[in-house]
Amino acid sequence: MQDAEGAGASGLVGGDPLVAAERLHISQSPLSRQIAQLEKNLGLTLFERSQQRIRLTRDGQVFLVESRALLQHADRLENLGRRLGRGEEGGLCIGYVADAIHTGILPGALRALHDAQPDVHIALYNLSPGAQFEGLRQRSLDIALVHQPPPADDPDLVAAPLFRDPLLLAVPAKHPLVGKAEIAPGDLDGLPWIAIENAQDPAWRDAFVASCAAAGFTPDIRLDAAEPLTALGLVASGLGLALVPKSMASATTEDIEVRELPWHDGCVQLWAAWHHIDLRPVVTSFRTTVLGTRSAE
Repeated sequence: MQDAEGAGASGLVGGDPLVAAERLHISQSPLSRQIAQLEKNLGLTLFERSQQRIRLTRDGQVFLVESRALLQHADRLENLGRRLGRGEEGGLCIGYVADAIHTGILPGALRALHDAQPDVHIALYNLSPGAQFEGLRQRSLDIALVHQPPPADDPDLVAAPLFRDPLLLAVPAKHPLVGKAEIAPGDLDGLPWIAIENAQDPAWRDAFVASCAAAGFTPDIRLDAAEPLTALGLVASGLGLALVPKSMASATTEDIEVRELPWHDGCVQLWAAWHHIDLRPVVTSFRTTVLGTRSAE
């Protein structure tokens, strides 16, 4: 499965079947037969085929993402088993989203752990919330740092809020809005905007537009930024406005004015989630350290 759905699918997406076969060190015909057999077993069409090219279907894209998550989970379990086999406590496998880094939550907790237990092995995995929750259930992750908690009725997982990071308006320093004592929702209506992508949420753009509409204005989205730092760079160039987390305000330059919007309650939230059964003291210790950051922040 790893060969056909992992390297094979990666090489096939939008490309030449021969290239995928070469990556797997087999001829094209056996690879095609393996994929056809897999589609038959699943009762699913994974690829759209033409004479020269082959592309993943929508179902195939979902299957590929889940296959990669499964393989990553297997790698984590293998590493854990090897460390346990060497007599180590097992180290820590931590899932996180990017905001756990730039808010300082995760770096601060890791520094505290290193000071207390410098020999503990740490493995970090930037994963979607769904993949992190599954990793917790399968015990291949010890703690997850995510934007939203698992469902309240989840039988295995529990969570606690860590951080609430308000969104601020980033404006080019020479923009007419800078001269206004107060910025009202109507002042932002129809202006050029830079939206910050959320790769873990397919509906991120709709959610952003809906939040703006709820606040009383409609953004004219001209550019998409992969993360807040990129958005700030675009704002500094005068290309539009952006809503960025307050924790990123220190990254602004003289070309950017940052303003609070009292009527806008948007924020980035960060939660810690974990399995309700603790198997190792190091996990309990690190969770206590992470939760201790709430009062500090």
